[in-house]
Amino acid sequence: QECKCHGVSGSCTTKTCWTTLPKFRELGYILKDKYHEAVQVEPVRASRNKRQTFLKIKKPLSYRKPMDTDLVYIEKSPNYCEEDPVTGSVGTQGRMCNKTAQQSDGCDLMCCGRGYNTHQYSRVWQCNCKFHWCC
Repeated sequence: QECKCHGVSGSCTTKTCWTTLPKFRELGYILKDKYHEAVQVEPVRASRNKRQTFLKIKKPLSYRKPMDTDLVYIEKSPNYCEEDPVTGSVGTQGRMCNKTAQQSDGCDLMCCGRGYNTHQYSRVWQCNCKFHWCC
């Protein structure tokens, strides 16, 4: 919630407040944590006569009913490290990565534990520099 004061000379005679969303980065971190804690479920028909179905935890290690704010999934995500024509994933083999990066383009994450080859490149280009004699 954010608030703003209104009044003469900085006094707060009237205060207006409104609800705001969290910062986009904070929201991303929250969703990422929920994604890693998501539980696999499977749809189960309640009875033969009724069409109602409910979701049952597929591998209940320790039973904890998911809350309304938890994430659940029915199918596992595909392995994006390997090529898969069915899902359209081209895999990550043969792609260029950044050895020092910790993000998605970093070699540790992108190469999926397969290891990677390093190559050092040097590049020469025209910089349109001019020399001016100053003294």
